[in-house]
Amino acid sequence: MKPVKDQVWNQVWYQVLDQVSNQVSNQVWNQVWNQVWDQVRDQVSNQVLNQVRDRVRDQVWNQVRDQVWDQVWGQVREMEHQEQ
Repeated sequence: MKPVKDQVWNQVWYQVLDQVSNQVSNQVWNQVWNQVWDQVRDQVSNQVLNQVRDRVRDQVWNQVRDQVWDQVWGQVREMEHQEQ
């Protein structure tokens, strides 16, 4: 049987070890989680931003192109009609 001194020491030691281990584990976990979350958030937001920008640019370009095309052809037809 272990002496009381050894038992108390072991109990205190394991409690301290457990607390330190939990604190370090929590800090490491939080740090890793924050880094991973930041990277995922940045990647996803960049992808979404790029997709939205591309779609908006395409839609605006198509609308502008169609309007200009319609106006130019309208003027060409009007000029042809006047020449006749």
